[in-house]
Amino acid sequence: MEICGLVTDKNESVPLKSISVQVLVQDHVATVSSTLQYVNEEERPLEALFVFPLPADAAVCHFSAKIGEQEIVAEVQDRESARDQYDDAVSSGQQAFLLEESAESPDVFRLSVGCLSVGQNAAVTIIYVTELSVQADHSLRFCLPAVLNPRYTPAGSGAGIVSEISSGCGSVPYTLSLSVHVSSPKPISKLESSCSLDPLVFLHSDHTQATVNLSPGHMFDKDVELFVFYQDTHQPSAIVEAGVTTAPPGSLMRDPVVMISLYPEFPEEVMSSLATQGEFVFVIDRSGSMGDMMHHGKGAQMRIESAKDTLLLLLKSLPMGCYFNIYGFGSDFKSFFPQSVVYKQETMAQALKRVKEMKADMGGTEILQPLKHIYSQRCHPDHPRQLFIFTDGEVFNTKEVLDLVKSHAHSHRCFSFGIGEGASAALITGMAREGSGHAQFITDTDRMQPKVMQSLRFALQPAVVNISVDWTLPDGITVDTLSPPINVLFQGQRTLIYAQLKGESSGGSEGAVTVKYSLKDQPVTNQLHFCLKPTEETGLSIHRLAARTLIRSLEQEERSGAADVEGIRSRMVELSVQAGVSSVHTAFIAVNKDSRQTVKGPMQQRRVSAYAESDDDFYAEIYEDAECLAAAESDDDVYDDLDSPVEAAPEPQKDLLLQLVSLQKASGCWDLDATLADVFGKTEDELTNQKPAQVDGSVWATLLALIWLYGCKREQQVEWQFVAMKAASWIGSQKVGDLSQCVCAGNVLLGCQVTKETLGI
Repeated sequence: MEICGLVTDKNESVPLKSISVQVLVQDHVATVSSTLQYVNEEERPLEALFVFPLPADAAVCHFSAKIGEQEIVAEVQDRESARDQYDDAVSSGQQAFLLEESAESPDVFRLSVGCLSVGQNAAVTIIYVTELSVQADHSLRFCLPAVLNPRYTPAGSGAGIVSEISSGCGSVPYTLSLSVHVSSPKPISKLESSCSLDPLVFLHSDHTQATVNLSPGHMFDKDVELFVFYQDTHQPSAIVEAGVTTAPPGSLMRDPVVMISLYPEFPEEVMSSLATQGEFVFVIDRSGSMGDMMHHGKGAQMRIESAKDTLLLLLKSLPMGCYFNIYGFGSDFKSFFPQSVVYKQETMAQALKRVKEMKADMGGTEILQPLKHIYSQRCHPDHPRQLFIFTDGEVFNTKEVLDLVKSHAHSHRCFSFGIGEGASAALITGMAREGSGHAQFITDTDRMQPKVMQSLRFALQPAVVNISVDWTLPDGITVDTLSPPINVLFQGQRTLIYAQLKGESSGGSEGAVTVKYSLKDQPVTNQLHFCLKPTEETGLSIHRLAARTLIRSLEQEERSGAADVEGIRSRMVELSVQAGVSSVHTAFIAVNKDSRQTVKGPMQQRRVSAYAESDDDFYAEIYEDAECLAAAESDDDVYDDLDSPVEAAPEPQKDLLLQLVSLQKASGCWDLDATLADVFGKTEDELTNQKPAQVDGSVWATLLALIWLYGCKREQQVEWQFVAMKAASWIGSQKVGDLSQCVCAGNVLLGCQVTKETLGI
């Protein structure tokens, strides 16, 4: 059995002892300070390597090390010169620390701790700022990642930092303490977490400030998720932050920066009729890790089983006449149909048979090839392509995948779902960002279905086009927008704009930003007025997030083959050094010049990941698995043979909601039979005997299904809303007379009290 964490070649103890984290949440921005406590228990000086995850959109802005009473603050330098300086320092016996971002994935960092003397303690502090994402229930999500799952590395690729991460085993050998301080102009309603918290303490009677701590004894063996609920979350807002007077004139750090948060509200008449067209392509990870449990509690499902239940809901919720297909991928990929097919009863039934048979049995996680295959397929006119990608996010070539999605952004929208602990935030959020879609994370005890159905609602919203952003500012002030152009807007989702304000106002103290767009050929305007005077005390967090946004845009330019690669790179390095935030071309370097000591014999090197086992053969095994699987698949077997006999899965579905949904026809109706009666806890005769004379069996069955949904499953409405809309629409098309008497009879039979108006018929 391998020891987890930081180990020597003799599997000896780990020098990382504890992690202490302080989080300051200001409205929807978090500043996170993590202190890692090391001790060298070797008999010789030590070099340690710590590989760990951070949120994909974090801007690392401070790095320091404290040895005894002496603190060394790192500076940002060009990556190569920082590495040279680190190597020189370590080889001459000086203590040195190097922090660098992975070139393959922006959510992975490597910290090198060089030349710790025997018995010496070192406390390393890393500070980063990050935006908090808005969830389906309007909360803001903060995640402190603990797990870095093994990233699947396609054979033949060069691996770098990410390949140093190996699979998890058991609990980690260090503890975590976490304290959170929340402040906001809006009152705080509550805080929830996936881990146990001490009681929330409000600091003011207006509930605009509060503190909370993680309960003692947390072993940091899973992500720490925190959900902040504010009152009036959806109010647009602006934060203006003052610059640094010592920064060079005209630079980003010298001028004020504004962060605009917008929540577009679409007209009610547009939202009441969701799209009935589209091509829906569902891409399901079937790698071995999808056989893991969603969580370790009672009643946990395997990830693949949860994905199958979700696919059932999605397939039943699609509009008649659209196109659809389903792909499974691992080391290889297969599709249910050679190309997308028209959604009707026959194709839906075929697909559901295949879904029941799906297993997590396809090896590694190679997502690039299925995406290339999908993008090579012809799009259907008047049916915009919508991609739904489900994965536990363990891939190595994140940036290559994102570049591919971005290059096809004009022809589709991409909705991504990270399943289970350790899904790569860079991959999941990146695919949604580049594909103008929406990202969701499904971890711990989350039900997958509500989050996925929220994304389906977004996918069925009409596409917003002709988006423009205009600024109205006093004379003497100009604006440089730092965020990339807005190419997607969804009802109720936040959109952020960062901008640099230049010049001096000749009098006015107010500015305005106006966002205009077209929605179903209707022009819509949203406007926000804001005060130009710097607002609350935010330090430089807004400037750093703005710099991070600009650096990410420049990285994409560089990867897309821009002509002036050297110019882009030097601008990135200049911006990174000036703002003091990390980038792929820079690193934080700290050297203790007073610590020179003679190094006798080779320095001991140890490696730690935030949850890792020492297993150098891990990737070699994956390569062998991938090659064996590839050899086993014939080249032309890209999609399943639909004529092969299919055996129904024997296991009964215990979830009554899913059982009811599974019985619905593609058109939206139900048959009046014993299986439907069973869901209601009745016999078929009881249903038939109570049927009013003026309706046929299918209308009566569909009406009962609607009454049961609204009467017994109201709390899960987000999951069955489209199923109900189809049912109500189908009943409406049957030209039945007065339904009031039928609704009364249905209420009596099922013991409900639902009105005809509620059913939406």
